[in-house]
Amino acid sequence: MATLKEIRRRITSVKKTQQITKAMKMVAAAKLRKAQDNIIKARPYAYKLNDVLANVASRVNRSMHPLLDERDPEKIAYVVLTGDRGLCGGFNNNIIRKSKEIIQTEGIENYQLVTVGRRGHEHFERREYPILDRYINFFNNLEYAHAQVITDKIIDLYIKNELDRVVLIYNEFKSAVSQKIVVDQLLPVKAIEVESKGMIDYIYEPEPVKILDTILPLHVGIQIWRVLLESYAAEQGARMTAMENATDSAQEMIENLTLHYNRARQAAITKEISEIVGGAEALK
Repeated sequence: MATLKEIRRRITSVKKTQQITKAMKMVAAAKLRKAQDNIIKARPYAYKLNDVLANVASRVNRSMHPLLDERDPEKIAYVVLTGDRGLCGGFNNNIIRKSKEIIQTEGIENYQLVTVGRRGHEHFERREYPILDRYINFFNNLEYAHAQVITDKIIDLYIKNELDRVVLIYNEFKSAVSQKIVVDQLLPVKAIEVESKGMIDYIYEPEPVKILDTILPLHVGIQIWRVLLESYAAEQGARMTAMENATDSAQEMIENLTLHYNRARQAAITKEISEIVGGAEALK
């Protein structure tokens, strides 16, 4: 049975841990508010650009541009977005598990990973998965330039026919307590089915190839930027929730230990009184 001194030491230790989890929750909440503002601003433009290009892609000859050209997916790249740090519940593990499930389900032998985030990179590197490129330690200072670096690399490989398909795997931010794992094809740009009454005829000026040369890389960059923002906001939401749960668990543990301490102290006092009374009776 633990002594009173050991129980007091344990209570002090849990209280210090609780202070840390409270502070981490507050930091995550502050980062989440900023990340949420950024994603709300980025979503409308990214979604609309995606709709327009998907609409265009359904009307033009897809061989007109390499980023539209459909090829047999013999060489595929999975862009897996995790966090750089842990302590965010199942955020990282869920993405890693989903990525491995997709790789196994699709069964494409010639695949490579583009890991964004330290946690995912370390996991796949230790298990010797084929890693094409890695991007770590930039989420705390996230800028569009980071998305552009990833975009340039992916587009270059795709145009050179070193990749036939690029797939994004990430957590989409829903709320502070809810994230949704999304698997989305980035390249080639997908076409959508449009009803004839909803079709829009586009007049190209200058010629379509020059317009697509400008818009398609922009589209890829914007989609990657949005996904980075989604993942970062989802990570902060998951971390805030995890730290809140940890703080509540610490409080419950402190209450239980305090109750145990009081009972043990009461038992010790009762024992001492009994010994005193017994000694006094023996002296009579």
